[in-house]
Amino acid sequence: MKVKYLGILLFAILAFYGCDDNTGTLGMSMLPDSDGISATTTTFDVTTKSLLAEKVYAKTSTGYVGKFTDPAPEGFGSYEASFLTELNCTDDFKFPAVYDPEKHVGTMAGDTVVSAQLTIYYSSWFGDSLNPCRMSVYELDKRLENKHYTDINPKEYYGNETDKPHFEKTGYFELHKAYTAYDTSVPDSVRNATDSNGNSLFYPNVTLPLSKLFGNELLQLNRAYQRGENDFFKNSEKFIDNVLKGVYIKTDYGDGTILYVDRVDLQMQFRFHYVDSLGVKLTKKDGKDSLYYSTATVFASTKEVIQANKFESSEELIKKANETGWSYLKSPAGIFTEATLPYDKIHEELSNDTLNAVKLTFTNYNKESNKYKFSMSAPQTVLLLRKKDMDSFFVNNELANNVTSFVATHNSIETNQYTFMNIARLVSACINEKKTAKQKAKEAAGTSWNETAWETEWSEGEGKDWDKVVIIPVVVTYDTNSSTPSIIGIQHDLKPTYAKLKGGDPEQGGTKLQIEVTYTSFNK
Repeated sequence: MKVKYLGILLFAILAFYGCDDNTGTLGMSMLPDSDGISATTTTFDVTTKSLLAEKVYAKTSTGYVGKFTDPAPEGFGSYEASFLTELNCTDDFKFPAVYDPEKHVGTMAGDTVVSAQLTIYYSSWFGDSLNPCRMSVYELDKRLENKHYTDINPKEYYGNETDKPHFEKTGYFELHKAYTAYDTSVPDSVRNATDSNGNSLFYPNVTLPLSKLFGNELLQLNRAYQRGENDFFKNSEKFIDNVLKGVYIKTDYGDGTILYVDRVDLQMQFRFHYVDSLGVKLTKKDGKDSLYYSTATVFASTKEVIQANKFESSEELIKKANETGWSYLKSPAGIFTEATLPYDKIHEELSNDTLNAVKLTFTNYNKESNKYKFSMSAPQTVLLLRKKDMDSFFVNNELANNVTSFVATHNSIETNQYTFMNIARLVSACINEKKTAKQKAKEAAGTSWNETAWETEWSEGEGKDWDKVVIIPVVVTYDTNSSTPSIIGIQHDLKPTYAKLKGGDPEQGGTKLQIEVTYTSFNK
């Protein structure tokens, strides 16, 4: 080979492979002994359709509660969000000791609770902030299973028992409270208050009072624990089993608001003595005890305990998923887009070439902006992965590997598209997967090998979803502590979003998408 041509060849190879490291080779493992090299871009057809999600795996510390109806007459209908959560108990939890005038230990003034309440904190919401709603909270009478799918049936976990062990006087509680996402009763001086560092001191919340009797029964169970008479507060497992299995939170009135709940706290207020450095209680000038009141969070929903979100959509969602002229993305737990990729066609035409880049683009239909006050926006980030992996990816807490899974962000300014710049490794991996399966079956069949029969059996069995990928709305978490942020988490997007994508069934009003394949050919 001439030196100048060798230089051109090396430059071309570096140019193609330097654009993206997600490259694959279909039919060649060595460079041929030739002086010619050419790069070509061609296209293949891709078909898409909507895929009803039905349920998704949603392990998250955010709870969603409320109801929202799509304002568009031909929209997605309504969906309701609610959640169940356990409350965590720290190891060896003990309430403060009652003041002992002889030993000068303890600070509580009397062995009783002043008040108890359940507080639901949220930092943001979707929809109408002034929409009147009513929240209902039900104590669970059955332990939550360690499952995080959004089709959970809350009725399996509450309202099935009447008598609660260890709480003979109060039983299982049920709470109700009217609210609006933006509480107009909170004065600006409170809402805008900050600490010395400028951090906000106000945390939007819905507070539901619990009975004082419940608080005292809880307190006395803990006193019994301190005396060694039970082990209910030894750890969160014992606490959940014997004291409080959790709560179910929903709205039973109001439409148009979804709260994004950060935390659920069980808070209790006690009365305390002021004491001096020796532990002796202080008194006022008139001889009366110097007392103060303090409210503390005693148990809270945390990442260490189980939380499960429930989403329930109306029948309109199914109708939208059955439309054939396009496809949809809809969250939460609504609709994905399924695409059939032409692996066989690519292999047939390019088996002797080197695959450099495969670009796949999904284009959104333009929305009528500002037509509705509280309309849903398009998903910011989507995940492309093989259909067969669409559940295990989230269950196993996997990350996009740029081989069988990829992420793309919505270009809302220039193109209104989701573009996966290079899925060449996915194409190569799937083609090689089928080649390996075919070769194995051929060797096993011997002289009775029937390729046509195998193709039929493969497409109906092991390879049923071999050429299928799914586009899913997701939320991506990045490690921002480094100079080059990296992905550290991918979860289903559980906020209300939607996008209408071009595609669908070409035989029923839809259009085919195009996948762009750039490959290198060596001329002999």
